[in-house]
Amino acid sequence: MVTTAPYGGWTSPIDARMVAAHDGRPAFVGVVGDEVWWTEPRPGEGGRRALVRRRPDGTEESVLPAPWNVRSRVLEYGGQPWAGAVTERGPLVVFSNFADQRLYAYAPDSDQAPRPLTPHSGTGDGLRWADPVLRPELGEVWCVLEEFTGDRPTDVRRVIAAVPLDGSAAEHRSSVRELSDGQHRFVTGPRLSPDGRKVAWLAWDHPRMPWEGTLAMVARVTGKGEFEDIRPLAGDLGADAPHGGAAGESVAQIEWAADGSLLFVSDVSGWWELQRLDPDGDATSRGLCPSRQEEFGGPLWTVGQRWFLPLDNGTLAVIHGRGATSLGILDPVSGELVDAAGPWTEWAPSLAVHGSRVVGIAAGPHSSYEIVELDTCTGRARVLACRHADVLDPAYYPRPLSRTFTGPGGRDIHAHIYPPHNPDHRAPDGELPPFVVWAHGGPTGRAPLVLDLEIAYFTTRGIGVAEVNYGGSTGYGREYRERLRGQWGVVDVEDCAAVARALADEGTADRARLAIRGGSAGGWTAAASLTATDLYACGTISYPILDLTGWATGETHDFESRYLDSLVGPLAEVPDRYRERSPLHRADRITAPFLLLQGLDDVICPPTQCDRFLAAVAGRGIRHAYLSFPGEGHGFRRAETIVRAVEAELSLYLQTFGITRGDVPTLELRG
Repeated sequence: MVTTAPYGGWTSPIDARMVAAHDGRPAFVGVVGDEVWWTEPRPGEGGRRALVRRRPDGTEESVLPAPWNVRSRVLEYGGQPWAGAVTERGPLVVFSNFADQRLYAYAPDSDQAPRPLTPHSGTGDGLRWADPVLRPELGEVWCVLEEFTGDRPTDVRRVIAAVPLDGSAAEHRSSVRELSDGQHRFVTGPRLSPDGRKVAWLAWDHPRMPWEGTLAMVARVTGKGEFEDIRPLAGDLGADAPHGGAAGESVAQIEWAADGSLLFVSDVSGWWELQRLDPDGDATSRGLCPSRQEEFGGPLWTVGQRWFLPLDNGTLAVIHGRGATSLGILDPVSGELVDAAGPWTEWAPSLAVHGSRVVGIAAGPHSSYEIVELDTCTGRARVLACRHADVLDPAYYPRPLSRTFTGPGGRDIHAHIYPPHNPDHRAPDGELPPFVVWAHGGPTGRAPLVLDLEIAYFTTRGIGVAEVNYGGSTGYGREYRERLRGQWGVVDVEDCAAVARALADEGTADRARLAIRGGSAGGWTAAASLTATDLYACGTISYPILDLTGWATGETHDFESRYLDSLVGPLAEVPDRYRERSPLHRADRITAPFLLLQGLDDVICPPTQCDRFLAAVAGRGIRHAYLSFPGEGHGFRRAETIVRAVEAELSLYLQTFGITRGDVPTLELRG
């Protein structure tokens, strides 16, 4: 029976605990012998990442018990945290443990505990490791070493290093061999050529971000496992110039083909496209699938992301589309591309190959992220692990629409619209629903079109959601991505507002009941929006950037410490712009209630920014709430935190929109 009830007052089968229990997704898939391994979240276990294996008979088991947490902090966003191989004694895995950031070696089929391979360091945040490559024949593991040299977040260096597998470096840093020359501030892990005689990696430097300009580096590998004749082969860091300089060429991934040629993804054409070149030839690259006006790569936020991998028969497994919408097999000779069939509309940049099979991580509008295997011989794709299980009737799932809106100057704005939906309820005739605009983090990122129970938490209650891929988002080419260059706090704010107004103008949303929310860079956009317009009735601001000057002068981590050079402009050249755009210095313009959520262990967007912002708001009569969470960093991982945050956000909307329901704890708003 369908019941008529006001929007926001609908009864939902989805509670906050269900949202928390299904938060996160599997990541970092790989193949060890005939087994598929990956990491997956455990929100109920303090948010740790478990390493899981699937045996050939289909059984699954955790490789490591709690409290082992397989997660790297390199670049703070992490990267590939493990590598495995089959030795004469069985599987061997090397992994980064989150608690101490040391590398450990572990033989899961033995009765021995994991043994440390790297030492502690008392300097700054110590030593960190990511993107490992096992070299059992040399008795080493090669990986990225991130080493803090002082107590400031920017006192850090990164090199490719070799760590002995015998544990001799567990006490002494001097036992670690450095392989790359340390000439670049950022590096990815090594990729060995099939004959083991060459190695390639990516490198870049401040003030560039990796989607602005990187270099594909190559070197010869000596018989002693040393790098020599190090040189750049592709890519361009761009020119230094006023107002942030000119962006270069972003190479997002490199791999070796069986014939010794180098395969890489470059955006030199304006789209991340696949290229091939001969490292011993004239260095002229050839596009493998040109002129498709779509992406075969993405922003390198974590070390070790993979959008493509070569197969034994010479073809390539590729993730591509306007966004990462498809997994296909590309013939690099003919350029023919055949996509796998299935319900998935989003593929994570994590691939592994095993013979003629490809393993990836995919989701769709009606399914969560699953481990999927594609048999390239038959073209058949199947779910291998982490199979989506409906925890409620799919009739309650959101029914999203991908739309393109028109923004200022006639520019396109891409968004996913999730109208309120609940098969048990309808709204009274003539009532328009409240809508919340979601600004994604990044800002060089995007919102994927996948099932998200947090979205369903709101839509099943009668509150719509609009996920806006504002200018600066990835998946739509470099020109769209660079709309935010020098315009952060302007274009993102305008685009979110344009979508909200369009929904109200067309009668999809109630103009009086619009809200905005976001986390990280999305938190910045949400806060900036509340200071720039009276369009929104309220906003939820999670682990945000609120003070550009503070963020640019030592309040964030090294990776993004120069990000604002391109997003806003160099601080020394445009200091007034940093002040004028910061929500901290525009707090007197806020009139709408807001909820501020912050992890107290966040080193990317530290709580000190929230403290200053709240001091600026104090005494102005603005109703607000501030919830801080010990033990949480940048983004929430613990079940109890997620429950509290989701329920508090809903309570803000109920109070602001004048909706009464008794099944949600009331958030105390002060001011």
